[in-house]
Amino acid sequence: MKVLIIGAAGMIGRKLSERLTRDGGLAGKPVSGLALYDVVPAAAPAGARMPVTVATGDLPAPGEADKLMAGRPDVIFHLAAIVSGEAEQDFDKGYRINLDGTRGLLEAARRAGHKPRFVFASSIAVFGAPFPEAIGDEFLTAPLTSYGTQKAICELLVSDYSRKGFLDGLSIRLPTICIRPGAPNKAASGFFSNIMREPLAGKEAVLPVSESVMHWHASPRAAVGFMLHAAALDLARVGPRRALTMPGLAVTVGEQIAALRKVAGDKVAARIRREPDPFIEGIVAGWPRRFAAERALELGFKADSSFEEIIRIHIEDELGGRIA
Repeated sequence: MKVLIIGAAGMIGRKLSERLTRDGGLAGKPVSGLALYDVVPAAAPAGARMPVTVATGDLPAPGEADKLMAGRPDVIFHLAAIVSGEAEQDFDKGYRINLDGTRGLLEAARRAGHKPRFVFASSIAVFGAPFPEAIGDEFLTAPLTSYGTQKAICELLVSDYSRKGFLDGLSIRLPTICIRPGAPNKAASGFFSNIMREPLAGKEAVLPVSESVMHWHASPRAAVGFMLHAAALDLARVGPRRALTMPGLAVTVGEQIAALRKVAGDKVAARIRREPDPFIEGIVAGWPRRFAAERALELGFKADSSFEEIIRIHIEDELGGRIA
């Protein structure tokens, strides 16, 4: 089985490639080749037991997606995107990367003709207010941001290309992934990770919203699990509606901080500085808070058990078990 990861230099792409090389297989079959693609070079995982190729390029450029399909990958993980804050601030760039790049990739898969499994990383940003207390599987997609609109359009495309038999696709709506390792990015949701990651590393962090803000979270480890499960799932069980909201945890910022204090102590929690940002507050105000992800749970997708677990996963996976 040949696997292609688009957006392999990103956090989830890196962790997914590491997991695949560690497992050596996917969906009960050995991985015979792993192709990593992004706008910058992805790091080839150490100790890989299969050939790993690393390529860079501009996905929406003419002919670029066809190059990726030349190897006829059996499974494609499409993770590449311009994140929410940047997509909102740079309208043209957001549509070029998030929509045009995805459409070009789907068309290239159609031309290749071998019907690969296509796992698309969508987002809960496809939903827009007003929201019920818990958003169920029947709730309409009516995004209130450019990023959410781009993801919603791509979900429809994945479903239609699957219906036509060009590929076998599934869009998985990821919760906000927390705690993200590495440097802060331009995602409007980045502060959810920043206020955990930076204090755990001995640094100060800025909280731009009220502690009453509630959001839907999953760890990077859970996100990789979602991807692998989507790639192995019998999609006949999913039916024609090829978009699923992933399970997660609904917690307020205040509950995040309480969990941090419980796991790491008062000294670490005190490194968070409150500094309201009207731009971020405005974006967050239109985001969903809680989901009833019943379809995904019935299909075997699993999330974290508590926010304390999410913090401990970060300490174990990124900090070598140590807190600064």
